Amino acid sequence: MEIKFNSIGTIHTPYKKNAPFRPEENAEGEFYIVVDKQYLKALLELDKFQYIIVYFYFDRSTNKNLVAHPPNSGGKEVGLFASRSPNRLNGIGMNIVKLIRIEENIIYTSGMDALDNTPLLDIKPYIENLDSKPGAGNGWKKDMI
Repeated sequence: MEIKFNSIGTIHTPYKKNAPFRPEENAEGEFYIVVDKQYLKALLELDKFQYIIVYFYFDRSTNKNLVAHPPNSGGKEVGLFASRSPNRLNGIGMNIVKLIRIEENIIYTSGMDALDNTPLLDIKPYIENLDSKPGAGNGWKKDMI
C-alpha cells in the first residue's frame, strides 16, 4: 500500500552534511522550524507546552539496511527496529525537543538531530503523563549503560 505525506514546513539546524546520532538539548547553534503559513492556526496554544515531538522525513538517507550498528554499542548488531538509526525503511525521524519560543510560524527549539532543510511531517505536544513511561527500561542498551 502506498501512503503519501506532504511536508508542512522545514526544519533548520546548523548541520549541513552530518548530524549527531541523537538530539542534544544544549547543542550549539540555532534550531528552528518554519511551519508553512497555511498551518499557522495549527500552532494555537502549542506555546503552552515545554516540549514538543517533531516528526520529520530523512530525505537524504538512502541506506535501507534491516540491521544497524548503533554508535557507542561496541559494534553490536541490532535489528533496525531496535535502533534509532536514521536509515529507516520509511525515512521517518522523531525528536523530543524543548520548545523555546514561537514567533508567528517559526518555532525555536533545543537541539535536533536533523540536517538543515529537513522536511517537517508533524508536530505533537509532549504530555508528561502520556509520553513518559517510568520503568520502561533501556532494552539491549541496559548492558551499555
